[in-house]
Amino acid sequence: MKETFADKVIKFNKRLEYKGELPNGFQVLNPYLDNLETTAVMQQFYQKYYNDSLKRKFIIGINPGRHGAGVTGIPFTDTKRLQSVCAIEMKSLHTHEVSSVFVYDMIATYGGAEKFYKEVYINSLFPLAIIRQAAKDKWVNANYYDDPALFEALKDFMIESLKINIGLGLDTDQVFVLGKKNAVFLQKLNKEAKLFKRLTILEHPRYIQQYKSREKDLYIDKYILALNMPKEKHINFDIETKS
Repeated sequence: MKETFADKVIKFNKRLEYKGELPNGFQVLNPYLDNLETTAVMQQFYQKYYNDSLKRKFIIGINPGRHGAGVTGIPFTDTKRLQSVCAIEMKSLHTHEVSSVFVYDMIATYGGAEKFYKEVYINSLFPLAIIRQAAKDKWVNANYYDDPALFEALKDFMIESLKINIGLGLDTDQVFVLGKKNAVFLQKLNKEAKLFKRLTILEHPRYIQQYKSREKDLYIDKYILALNMPKEKHINFDIETKS
């Protein structure tokens, strides 16, 4: 029996484990190892929306936040949106993530979760949550590019993760990158691994929610326009890659 898109994503997530070295003061969190319910709700989500073999557009985030995919195992999805939009309840933890608010408002405008997820797949350049030590007993969210040594430590793992994601059934002619700094680092990896032909940059949901909330509708429109625009017309916010 042929594997579905859902089968492949679930297998990828269940096997996710970072065993490499990290610079002092950083840790990687793996929600699939830390909470059995995370694996259960993740499976429900992908079986609900990805139980097919359709080719999808690829949106690439930075790395999961502790209160979004760091809990649910689903990119840009906190437990509030998981229940209210996707009708999947998570009982062990309850979270709210700023980025998830924007993404699900955008999804609603796009045409709803069923339509969006049938056409689009989201993951992150580094697919596990990262935290850094801010004080003796205080840890906060971190990004893979916060420290040059961290990026170098994670680089090979990120390239391998991208290759596996591409194998799920994704369009590599054009990918959508969340955040300008994220795009700079993805471009570095892409020059080395030659994975994608074109990178289209979109502002990161957290940036929009925190600094551009009054213009939120304009950014939602920008996302939807970019996702639906023919590839050859993407000229204003693209990086053309060189072979």
